Amino acid sequence: MWSLAKVYWDVLRRPSVHFSLGFLTFGGFIGGIIFWGAFNTALEITNTETFCVSCHEMYDNVFQELKPTIHYTNRSGVRATCPDCHVPHEWTNKIARKMQASKEVWGMIFGTINTREKFLVMRRELAEREWTRLKANNSLECRNCHEFDYMDFTRQSPRAASAHEEFLVSGEKTCIDCHKGIAHELPDMTGVPGWQ
Repeated sequence: MWSLAKVYWDVLRRPSVHFSLGFLTFGGFIGGIIFWGAFNTALEITNTETFCVSCHEMYDNVFQELKPTIHYTNRSGVRATCPDCHVPHEWTNKIARKMQASKEVWGMIFGTINTREKFLVMRRELAEREWTRLKANNSLECRNCHEFDYMDFTRQSPRAASAHEEFLVSGEKTCIDCHKGIAHELPDMTGVPGWQ
């Protein structure tokens, strides 16, 4: 094994006999462009609702819960898709979220939630993990569409307007603190302080 590694190292450190430095530099540049294009294409393909619901765990569970909500269908025709709520739009944050999602792919491969029963058992843990993530980033994904500065409090119910002014202006709370279960069913919240 060691001798094989030594042979490869010798090949890599030796100057090219057949190709010029310019050719190798140009080839590396073209190879980098191709890699970058393929990487971004794969990133965008995995950032679509079609990709998200391609596994039956998502399609049969959370996607079916999304369909009757205002985020899926509404009078204006503006619809939030899975990545809108679960993947940040900025590139650096998006890459970090994609790396976190690798754990979710691992769970799909090994059948962690491959039945409705398993999903329901894990539902609260999954929801709390997502709520914690949204709380930590100040509900960044919510604020990509719902900008506080442009809210018309006169068109909100008095209770909503009061809560938005009190909590969002002060920075005391973020969207997810009050809007849990807005797009998916809530898990069993028995024993959680503040829930009836």
